[in-house]
Amino acid sequence: MPSRALQLTTEVRQAIRRHGEETYPHECCGALVGADGAVLATVPLPNTTEEGPRRRFLVRPSDYRLAEQRATELGGELLGFYHSHPDHPARPSQYDLDHAWPNFAYVIVSVAADGAGDVTVWYLKDDRSIFEEGTLHHGDENPDSNPAPAIHR
Repeated sequence: MPSRALQLTTEVRQAIRRHGEETYPHECCGALVGADGAVLATVPLPNTTEEGPRRRFLVRPSDYRLAEQRATELGGELLGFYHSHPDHPARPSQYDLDHAWPNFAYVIVSVAADGAGDVTVWYLKDDRSIFEEGTLHHGDENPDSNPAPAIHR
């Protein structure tokens, strides 16, 4: 089966990396808004977990509704979520697997004290058993794309 792909503009990729750096040493989280596998905007969300924001994040139902509302306002749809892994690789954890929703892209950025590192994308298998790594493309390379700027609330 071919790898699933997600397209990020340079601006969107930088917004995700910057959010991870700003919240370090805690995890950041946010929504990915776009269409047809192309992320056109990020919507940073608050990390409201009670388990400790250093190693966990939580998207509350109210945050999910906000992300869907912003997607509608921007003329797109909710494609998935991003979050950071402070001082850990940009690979999904068991916690990520246990809390993932099907049909979404999950972008993870590795962040350390000296800044953001790898950015990866993952998709939950249909049987929910594991994540499969997808492919990230730079949306700026597509001359037919019309990317909107990364949105921060």
